Amino acid sequence: MSTLILNNNPELPYAMEEALNSLRINIGFLGNDVKKIMIVSSTPNEGKSFVAMQLYRQFVQTGIKTALIDADMRKSTLVAKYGMELADGGMIKGTSSVLAGDCDFKDAFYKTSFDNGFILPNVENVVNPSMLLENKRFEELLNYAGENFRYTFVDSSPLDLVSDGERIGSLCDGAILVVRSGVTSKSMVRHSAMQLERAGCPLLGVVLNRMGSSKGKYYYNKRNSRYYTASR
Repeated sequence: MSTLILNNNPELPYAMEEALNSLRINIGFLGNDVKKIMIVSSTPNEGKSFVAMQLYRQFVQTGIKTALIDADMRKSTLVAKYGMELADGGMIKGTSSVLAGDCDFKDAFYKTSFDNGFILPNVENVVNPSMLLENKRFEELLNYAGENFRYTFVDSSPLDLVSDGERIGSLCDGAILVVRSGVTSKSMVRHSAMQLERAGCPLLGVVLNRMGSSKGKYYYNKRNSRYYTASR
């Protein structure tokens, strides 16, 4: 199995690390049945991919076998943002290639520099990935991940653009909705919650992202009915 290098993965400010660590801890309270978690937003540019990557990093740094699947095949940013490349200089086979049947699932997840950390990136955006997501192979991919990793975080397309997020959510154990502070309207958040409910995907919590320095970052765990805050 080839190793995937993340050339751009800087350390985060202490307060941000603490906010994400609080989120990680409370995800752990959700129980053993929650394994596949979709990270999604209502609209583009709310920070869902950042949250997905940082949650992945939080879990693998504590020694928990965790995978990250980039399923935003319309406008993926993870490979470019984090400077992903293979250590041996080879060509990455990403999500769209895996779903097209170009490799086995056991070879689809690349090792990283993090112990117990695996990533399936997306290297080729496609105009209409719906057929790939609706294919039985995508369901089999998530089932494989659920059987082989304690947690799998799935970075999804925003809910307001296409039906991709609903399809992905229908196959996950729950979703975390990322909301951009001061930008995403309450009505849009309510609509996204309704979409997840329609897909049969429990809303596990909400991350309020990109708040001003004088405020906090919030996580709401519906099952425990508590708010968690940390200064940023």
